[in-house]
Amino acid sequence: MLTYQLDVVRTDASKVTDCELMERLCQRDLDALEELYDRHHSIALGLACRILHDRNYAEDVVQDVFLTIWRQPERFNPARGTVRGWLLAIVHHRSIDRLRRLRTSARFVELSPDLVDRNAEDPVDVALASLDREHVVSALAQLPFEQRQAIELSFLHGRTHVEIAEVTNSPLGTVKGRIRIGLEKLRTMLASPEAFVA
Repeated sequence: MLTYQLDVVRTDASKVTDCELMERLCQRDLDALEELYDRHHSIALGLACRILHDRNYAEDVVQDVFLTIWRQPERFNPARGTVRGWLLAIVHHRSIDRLRRLRTSARFVELSPDLVDRNAEDPVDVALASLDREHVVSALAQLPFEQRQAIELSFLHGRTHVEIAEVTNSPLGTVKGRIRIGLEKLRTMLASPEAFVA
């Protein structure tokens, strides 16, 4: 009877939601961290690799992110989005920070030949496909050009605010304002489906 119950627990483990795993992390459940890692490690590594173009740096960032989540699981707020979205946002910010430090120290990051498996699906593309990509693209398209350009340069190309100011020939404060206002508009549109124009 005991064996049967354990088997049921193992079978149902895959049905545990990410939010439930985060609750268990708050109770210092190491198994919950391992399950979260198994579920999201590949997509997190894919995102970090895409930004940093170096698998070793990317793996360092991802390990650091999961360690941070283990130490501070209470920082996740389910009212503000999914666990995956929150985790990828942390990976994105840490990767950009690492990229900026590498640029500042004048180190050159080379793309290792074995970084990308040409036959495998890009994990970032898989994640984007699982999200409502059409809504994101539609929302971006509705932003004024200057706001959309600043957001794309920052979040898709990893440019600093100073670099964006140079590329767009705009004051630094203007660039920061465009990004801030544009992101706020995106949040509003993505939270309200009726905001999309047919």
